[in-house]
Amino acid sequence: MTDTVNITIDGTHLEVEKGTPIIRAAERAGVRIPRFCDHPLLSPSANCRQCLVEVAAPGRDGVVRPMPKPQPACATAVSDGMEVSTQATSPMAAKAQAGNMEFLLINHPLDCPVCDKGGECPLQNQALELMATGAQAVTRFTDVKRTFPKPLRLTSNILLDRDRCILCQRCVRFADQIAGDRFITLQGRGAGHAGGEITGGLYSEQIGRFDAGVLDFHNPEATAPTQTVRGGEHLVTEDDLTGPGGQPGVVDGTVYGPGTLGGAEELDVSGRPFASYFSGNIIQICPVGALTSARYRFRARPDDLVSTDTVTEHDASGSALRVDMRRGVVLRRLAGNDPEVNEEWITDKDRFAFPWSTLEDRLDVPLVRDENTGELVPTSWSDALDVAARGLTAARADGGVGLLPGARLTLEDGWAWSRFARTVLGTNDIDQRVRDHSPEEDSFLAARVAGTGLGAVTYRSLESAGQVLLIALEPEDECGSLFLRLRKGVRAGGVKVATVANLASAGSRKLDADVILAAPGTEARAVALLSQTHPELTRALGEDGATILVGERAAAVPGLLSVVDTLAKATGARLAWVPRRAGERGGIEVGLLPHLLPGGRPVADPAARAEVQQLWAPGGGLNAPDPLPAQPGRDATAILDALADGELGGVVIGGVDLRDFPDPGLARTALAASGFTVQLEVRRSEVSEHADVVLPVAPPVEKNGTFVNWEGRVRPFGQAHVSRARTDRQVLAALAAEMGTDLGVDTLEDVHAQVAALGLWAGARPSVTFSPQAQPAPAATEAADQPGRSTVSGLDAVLATHKPMLDSGRLQDGEPFLAATALRPVARVGADLAARLHLTGGESVAVTGPAGTITLPAAIGNVPDGTVWLPECSPGSTVRQSLGVGHGAGVSLSLTTVDSPEVAQ
Repeated sequence: MTDTVNITIDGTHLEVEKGTPIIRAAERAGVRIPRFCDHPLLSPSANCRQCLVEVAAPGRDGVVRPMPKPQPACATAVSDGMEVSTQATSPMAAKAQAGNMEFLLINHPLDCPVCDKGGECPLQNQALELMATGAQAVTRFTDVKRTFPKPLRLTSNILLDRDRCILCQRCVRFADQIAGDRFITLQGRGAGHAGGEITGGLYSEQIGRFDAGVLDFHNPEATAPTQTVRGGEHLVTEDDLTGPGGQPGVVDGTVYGPGTLGGAEELDVSGRPFASYFSGNIIQICPVGALTSARYRFRARPDDLVSTDTVTEHDASGSALRVDMRRGVVLRRLAGNDPEVNEEWITDKDRFAFPWSTLEDRLDVPLVRDENTGELVPTSWSDALDVAARGLTAARADGGVGLLPGARLTLEDGWAWSRFARTVLGTNDIDQRVRDHSPEEDSFLAARVAGTGLGAVTYRSLESAGQVLLIALEPEDECGSLFLRLRKGVRAGGVKVATVANLASAGSRKLDADVILAAPGTEARAVALLSQTHPELTRALGEDGATILVGERAAAVPGLLSVVDTLAKATGARLAWVPRRAGERGGIEVGLLPHLLPGGRPVADPAARAEVQQLWAPGGGLNAPDPLPAQPGRDATAILDALADGELGGVVIGGVDLRDFPDPGLARTALAASGFTVQLEVRRSEVSEHADVVLPVAPPVEKNGTFVNWEGRVRPFGQAHVSRARTDRQVLAALAAEMGTDLGVDTLEDVHAQVAALGLWAGARPSVTFSPQAQPAPAATEAADQPGRSTVSGLDAVLATHKPMLDSGRLQDGEPFLAATALRPVARVGADLAARLHLTGGESVAVTGPAGTITLPAAIGNVPDGTVWLPECSPGSTVRQSLGVGHGAGVSLSLTTVDSPEVAQ
């Protein structure tokens, strides 16, 4: 039972949990105490001193006596019998807060009219409140205010105006406590530092990254040209930033000192040390206008903006967002506050990667291929639908039509795709998976995922799960909110993390995870042997709350999902599956798989088909519809094979990137051979070059809808931008009508009523079964003989790969500031291979597969012996497209320098 204490705040009696900070207890009483440094998700620091209150507490003799000075409410815990008087009832507290505000404003610039925070600034609001209550309204400070060169570019995304900073350290504490990336800190404490004095040494404390130039350290190796800006010497300037008086802005974090980053594997694309995937959160929690976004800076005022709550489209986290628009243009996205999901944090991809849907290649009108020129030409909706309907009717008669909707659809759009496939085209040849997949995964999804709803594994349950085992999952890269929740549990002592992986990543280090390195392709064996190799872990998985999280990449390893299922049954651990794409879980629930109907109903089960038939196409009468197809359809790879072989007459394809298919070459061949192709897409893509009809559809920002996150939690969102663009649901409904069928999805209410009426499958579920798969492509036997490359024969290696959070994905297009913060692509080489090639880190190495070669700087270690890890779809490293193989395949590794040493035997 929780210990509670009785306290009084402004005469109101409360019973609160022992140890609660006064500021939290006051909120429960409906009393707001001013604050700047305090944040409910950060540990208290009492830096700003704005929350001073008068406190009286019982002494050892039981007599209540006031403390001699005001106390910070954020860092003072309640105790039994405590009496607190806030600024509302205590002249002492009011005077202390007014005096503290005057100190904070001594050096703060009076630039509210041009500050991005103006209108939503806690400092501005609280200063005006105090003035309205009779506090000092006119400054008594007559000296020169402290100034700094500004703006200071901390990262490509984040700019810092040090003049405005009040040293609350919210940003520093977020980086340390929440993200685990200590990329920003309080510098110059104690009025000086060894390298020199900032602004004469009087006010040297400042927030920033380490940079020898900014901190005025002597740096004999500096080569970049420098300038003096606003009194700051030896600064590297950036001409695309402009400060007061027209002076250039300043770059921070580029002069980071020698020997700090062996092999430069932790640099970002801009050349700075990598900051964080979550750095944008410090902009939002900054209580003043010190931290600003490079994209949003000077673009709008808060009262210009129209705000709409939405949900991320970038991953399966279901993170709550807020979209801010001005005159029909999205200017920024902020984190929404949802304690059950993302709390108040989002990834930088969620925050900054929104321009992708408004680029020049946006599709506004339908396109059809001209029979004479062979080019796509604009046309009307009625003509495009007519051409598409006639073409699909012919293709259905000529072998059938496959559907590849992609896994970024809303629940409602996915429902329309699923119903269109079964009732209009009469096929189960539909698969949303643009990634590795297998019959084993089919059985796993049917048994463990589809139709299970919101299960026992949630964000909140993970905070106190005890033991969490990650398999084929890198949360920091693949589901940022999941990573932050696991880290919160680890820091609180409620979670211990272990991971079976091919890479000992920075994310694993920040989770203090026990990393069980397994060579690519051997993960199933490593998991099967855990009871022998890690008996303590196996025992921990048998405790209450213990959880296994398995990622979608497990489908690339034969037998892994079966072994994971067996482990969960043997230990009693909870099991959850975490996909990468936002629409993947919802697509499973509505039947965007060849073996499943909506609600997790097996295609092959007559009773399951009968339930869906009754809802979608009830029989009876002279014009009774055809029964739903009874046999499971082709998966994505089989659909592509059938198109390439001419067994299918056509394809309907949604928002997919051909680089993501297990075999991009097969995808291109299949689309080239397709008899008739209809594409539904937001922007013109490589698929468009093969399409006969292109039908434009709305991006998430221009429609209402629902995503289902990895938990199985339903995440509805609103339409931020009024648009004439049609959703996938509306387009497919119009196309179905053109083909003589009523799809029954005219409104969201119609879809929701159908989903609710059908419900989840309550019948028998299949067991998880392993089907042997074809072996990966053999390793290349030798490096390509090209000028300037090493004559050393390549070393055989096994390829490991996955996608970092920031890469070359199409949903990150149009945001150069974000792209520059991504980790610089490197090839991570096993220590044994590095020793044989005499690598020390930083050398260029070539990784060669059947289709070609990828050349990247080498980083040594953190992968199993005999392994080379590459980012899957990053600049200069599109693995499946360039190498022609994927995870677990054999490749050849060689040096690319002319004077490379001989391979050690």
